[in-house]
Amino acid sequence: SKDKLQKVAKLLQFKAQLGGDEGKHVFVLKTAKGTRDYNPKQMAIREKVFNIIISCFKRHGAETIDTPVFELKETLTGKYGEDSKLIYDLKDQGGELLSLRYDLTVPFARYLAMNKITNIKRYHIAKVYRRDNPAMTRGRYREFYQCDFDIAGQYDAMIPDAECLKIVYEILNELDLGDFHIKVNDRRILDGMFAVCGVPDEKFRTICSTVDKLDKMAWEDVKKEMVNEKGLSEDVANRIGEYVSMQGGQDLAEQLLQDPKLSQNKQACAGLTDMKLLFSYLELFQVTDKVVFDLSLARGLDYYTGVIYEAILSQTIPAPAEQNGADEAAVSVGSVAGGGRYDGLVGMFDPKGRKVPCVGVSIGIERIFSIMEQKAETSSEKVRTTETQVLVASAQKNLLEERLKLTSELWNTGIKAEVLYKKNPKLLSQLQHCEETGIPLVAILGEQELKDGVVKLRNVASREEVDVPRADLVDEIKKRTL
Repeated sequence: SKDKLQKVAKLLQFKAQLGGDEGKHVFVLKTAKGTRDYNPKQMAIREKVFNIIISCFKRHGAETIDTPVFELKETLTGKYGEDSKLIYDLKDQGGELLSLRYDLTVPFARYLAMNKITNIKRYHIAKVYRRDNPAMTRGRYREFYQCDFDIAGQYDAMIPDAECLKIVYEILNELDLGDFHIKVNDRRILDGMFAVCGVPDEKFRTICSTVDKLDKMAWEDVKKEMVNEKGLSEDVANRIGEYVSMQGGQDLAEQLLQDPKLSQNKQACAGLTDMKLLFSYLELFQVTDKVVFDLSLARGLDYYTGVIYEAILSQTIPAPAEQNGADEAAVSVGSVAGGGRYDGLVGMFDPKGRKVPCVGVSIGIERIFSIMEQKAETSSEKVRTTETQVLVASAQKNLLEERLKLTSELWNTGIKAEVLYKKNPKLLSQLQHCEETGIPLVAILGEQELKDGVVKLRNVASREEVDVPRADLVDEIKKRTL
């Protein structure tokens, strides 16, 4: 029958697609390019980092939200400038056209506009996706966590902006990653500078993306890109070069307000006046020792409208042994946090164009994991992957029921306890399990202990043992492990 023939044809076609046996495709078990698994040790480190960051966000009064991993393609279009080519589009399956989120800021703006929210202080920790060429040694991936804190709402100038910088300062201090500094600049100062140097209006954004590369490339190369690829005259590029080499603090803002060219530009003046105000608040927050006003800071994203900042670690970390090529000898970690003010983004989504001013910061959590993991490798301290406080053990046979009963009693009072899944385990193997996993205490049951209504509590590290009345066991364990 015709039906049967069609089926056979389909099967033959399928077999042809699979290829004959001669060229058998060997399936390699691996994670996709630019992604990674986290083993229990890495997760323990990650949890520690998250806890420090979240407690800082909460200390500053933030709420949290969550949004879908994919958005309508249109939501993400036109928000990222030259980086738009890095967005992952999902395959069109006959429904809506969708893309994986590229960051958490655009979904946040969509959320505010959609729900007509005019002020909120929120943090959001979630995975984002970029079709980047990943440098995994430097903690750059195609799937990675972002960790954002944003303040949306109409407030007086620079107060929320200063708090964002204070948050970056607190988190980097508490994570103890070594010396760092925070660069600040302002989009209005940059735009004003481009204007007075003679950059045509329509080239502001693309020249901004080029200036943003100054932390990775020498000025000569950046200048080449401006002249050869972006079509600026040598003259204009040289003028930009004079400005972008400047850095300082409040004093530099005052000096630039007197600059014969910049002071003639309204936008630049507004930015510089705000910069002075920002530094006065940072002084009160006691963070000026780490903050530098740096005219070369550009941050490539299109949506920034005011203050921008980036935190940079001063140290380099040694590259993992297997990648020790000449170019990877020491990995400079670079930026570990960045952000700024984006007053127009929510308005892009609002049918009436109502603006909600926002300022925020993104903590570069993957880079931080990389450093923490390498610190753990070199540290003599073992990273515990469980939180078990006590192992319930026995030295004699036929005590499984008693061990299970005691374990259950401990669980019911909130003690983190384990028991080996064997009827008659050897005492030695029970103690070894504690050594390996870092369990600090063993509660040992024996015939005699059961008769006397006590439990022998053994400290794994010091090996000292003490008989504890069964009724006092929970308090004793808590006292020793909390």
